[in-house]
Amino acid sequence: MKITAEVAPGVACGDGLPMLVIAGPCVLGSREEAVETAITLRDACRRMGYGYVFKASFDKANRTNAKAHRGPGIATGLETLAAVKQAAGVPVTTDIHLPEQAAVVAEIVDLIQIPAFLCRQTDLLTAAGAAGRAVNVKKGQFMSPDGMRHAVDKIRAAGGMNVLLTERGTTFGYHNLVVDVRSIPEMRAHGVPVIIDATHSVQKPGGLGDATGGDRGMVPWIMFAAVAAGADGVFSETLPDPSRSPSDSENMVPLAELPALLLKAGRIRAIVRG
Repeated sequence: MKITAEVAPGVACGDGLPMLVIAGPCVLGSREEAVETAITLRDACRRMGYGYVFKASFDKANRTNAKAHRGPGIATGLETLAAVKQAAGVPVTTDIHLPEQAAVVAEIVDLIQIPAFLCRQTDLLTAAGAAGRAVNVKKGQFMSPDGMRHAVDKIRAAGGMNVLLTERGTTFGYHNLVVDVRSIPEMRAHGVPVIIDATHSVQKPGGLGDATGGDRGMVPWIMFAAVAAGADGVFSETLPDPSRSPSDSENMVPLAELPALLLKAGRIRAIVRG
């Protein structure tokens, strides 16, 4: 069985297709910064022959600290994503947290993202599947790769035929995640392409006490190991200056460094796939 998914008009991933890159800021900031990031990655991915989708969240609904910055909200966030889509000419994705957000978000985005903590929420998955867009489900930190087949089934039962699953680490004790690369072929066995979230996988949840820490130095090794194990694409959060990000600054890759990592990842993927 050939495993493929169309994530946006003219952009697909899977067997026999270019590596897909989903990348952008953790949370939306200024429109200018979002457009700059999208154009930089668009041009880099075009040079390397990769598909590209711009990613950013309008709401970080699972912050460690109740007082932490969450984002601009759905109305302003979707306006910014629409501006990025128009200015950079690229597909866009963002995450939803409530079933009623699916149809609204689908008016703008090409790919709907389901957060890892919500990957079992039937109403959310059903709403996303019925929204007429491709859906990317992050594997819960508490989920087995085999268990993610139920998320795929729920989306498909609602009419969503273009589904991706994303590996983003599994809880390993307190304040730590590990990536078991066996999850890549195991989730591909559900008949869907699999993405590696190389930046969230190096998080240390709650590791800074009132915030999440991380170790961006491990991002390349997670990325390279996953594409060698069969990942169809790479997810990475990035900004020109990650230290200025109000969320996930410890594990984000500086924008200037990301293209070189993606080039190596694509070469490894090409070697493994012959």
